Amino acid sequence: MQCIEISQPGGPEVLVVAEREAPRAGAGELLIEVVAAGVNRPDVMQRLGFYPPPPGASDLPGLEVAGTVAAVGAGVSGWSTGDRVCALTNGGGYAEYVTAPAGQCLPVPKELDLLAAAGLPETCFTVWTNVFDRGRLQPGESLLVHGGSSGIGTTAIQLACALGSTVYATAGSEEKCQACVELGASRAVNYRQEDFREVLAGVTGDAGVDVILDMVGGDYINRNIQLAALDGRIVNIAYQTGFETTVNFVPVLLKRLTMTASTLRPQSTAAKAAIAAGLREHVWPLLVQGRFKPVIAATFPLAEASAAHELMESSRHIGKIILQVR
Repeated sequence: MQCIEISQPGGPEVLVVAEREAPRAGAGELLIEVVAAGVNRPDVMQRLGFYPPPPGASDLPGLEVAGTVAAVGAGVSGWSTGDRVCALTNGGGYAEYVTAPAGQCLPVPKELDLLAAAGLPETCFTVWTNVFDRGRLQPGESLLVHGGSSGIGTTAIQLACALGSTVYATAGSEEKCQACVELGASRAVNYRQEDFREVLAGVTGDAGVDVILDMVGGDYINRNIQLAALDGRIVNIAYQTGFETTVNFVPVLLKRLTMTASTLRPQSTAAKAAIAAGLREHVWPLLVQGRFKPVIAATFPLAEASAAHELMESSRHIGKIILQVR
């Protein structure tokens, strides 16, 4: 099969086309003939040498794919060869074939093409477990999404709105802010021009925001604490501007805040299967109803993975970047 290897840690140019033997479906797995693969920030971190794959996982980048089932491993039920599938992989998605635990696979609704479906797993798994499980966002509550124009951001905005929450977002340009509003955000703050804490304190009448999804870190940590509502929940999924800052914990104490963080890839197969079950029950019906769909910013042929990574690192895109494999 054709695939993309990381020749050595470095810039996008270290992504090279290679030939490897296709994997085989092990017990509890599906072998997927890949039509498209999503590009994500963890892929960039892996390419740079900062996010190694967990033991036993493929060394090839790529954490989400869509395609058709090529083979069904022992002990797997409910799937047949030829079924349309999207999957959260443990690695290896930048390839013509990849295996994935069956519990991390979801059917692709007939309303969605496979190219778009490749943009679902990583973002949906991340948003569901962090915003709705860990963040416990409820209908009628408010959500602030930092990085609202990213793949995760566009997903979080749509899902929270569809499930009955008021959503705010931050983004780095007027175009990106407008995209967030068009997806359902009540207010989008251009962080290059305004202080989101001051703006949203005014919008909420100083009541604050119930749940904050942050992938920025750094000096956002204190501002999130200041903006959070009573009994608010702050969920960090990345720290793009820094892991360290000085924090005044008095507001955390007085407002009874919950601060939590998680990363998806190292979690167990059982934990990821539980997230998939939640998606199938709560999110997949929204796809069928047309109340949520992945936002696709750009597509590239598999052989142009380096160009896809350049776009990802530029942050010019709105939504998901997809590699077309077939």
